[in-house]
Amino acid sequence: MSSKVIITIFGASGDLAQRKLYPSLFRLYKSGNLSQHFAVIGTARRPWSKEYFESVVVESISELADSAEQAQEFASHFYYQSHDVQDTEHYIELRKLQNKLNEQYQAENNKLFFLSMAPQFFGTIAKHLKSEQIVDGKGFERLIVEKPFGTDLATASKLNEDLLATFDEEQIFRIDHYLGKEMIQKIFAIRFANLLFENVWNRQYIDNIQITFAEKLGVEERGGYYDQSGALRDMVQNHTLQLLSLLAMDKPKSFTKDDIRAEKAKVFERLVQPSEEDLKRFFIRGQYKSGKSTVENIFLTVVSPMSILSLLLKPLLLGLSSLIATASVTFLSSSEQGSASPKKAPMSISSSSKWTPSLVSLSNQMS
Repeated sequence: MSSKVIITIFGASGDLAQRKLYPSLFRLYKSGNLSQHFAVIGTARRPWSKEYFESVVVESISELADSAEQAQEFASHFYYQSHDVQDTEHYIELRKLQNKLNEQYQAENNKLFFLSMAPQFFGTIAKHLKSEQIVDGKGFERLIVEKPFGTDLATASKLNEDLLATFDEEQIFRIDHYLGKEMIQKIFAIRFANLLFENVWNRQYIDNIQITFAEKLGVEERGGYYDQSGALRDMVQNHTLQLLSLLAMDKPKSFTKDDIRAEKAKVFERLVQPSEEDLKRFFIRGQYKSGKSTVENIFLTVVSPMSILSLLLKPLLLGLSSLIATASVTFLSSSEQGSASPKKAPMSISSSSKWTPSLVSLSNQMS
């Protein structure tokens, strides 16, 4: 059934919107989940016209569209408003456009807001959405926020308070787009629906943890974002830890969001904080440097020679029952089946097959 909704994207000119959001919306369009009764409002500071915005959308879906006509028909549902998130007048104009499109597309007052911006603006946007009555309680209303969600516990808690002042908890979706990758979505099936893996995915057979993120995208137009966040906050505190939790968690009671979250939380509660000596000994930080991989210009960084995650999970490796986050899985060959102590054969879990040089590799080719 096709959804009726007006989608507003804050940060519509950014990298995430063009590489992830527009192609994802187009897939929903092709599948029939979005059809005639939807529109997308893109907002950002750049002074784009609707025609230019449509051209950006068409380019972002060029490899997915069956024809130029299909791509243009989809893009015709997109509207643009130059917007300063701290200017009240801009929200008044946004409300007028929202109301106009709601009538034009018969969207039944259903609204979805995607904040593809720096987290310091989340609270400001939520506050204005309420004060200018863009969020009015009519139809369904949803808020989607991307990582990084704050810089520490205090800022994350403050963000939660700001968002909850406008939206109910059930209306807020804090997402990590990395979990949408096909390989990562299959982890549950490999772990819990495959008898071979399920029976050996435990501390008796797992030797160590190896998670490698090796992607070919450079910083591109995200210099300002990386100056504030950096690769560590961009990749480790969200993507890497989410992947770690999927690999290390016990089987949940059910595959509902609450039971899955509970098992993930248990993994994080068992992580240990490295001492100052551990940090000096095991952690290596790097800075961007021009380099080459095959024939493409990319950015390279120093690769840690030791596993950060192995260090953090040391207590689990010594005896806790849910210890399993690794890309090393043990197989017994026919010649070893009679042996009392099975051998462990490493198998790397990686987001790319380009290169896997270390136990934990943080590459500045990350997206």
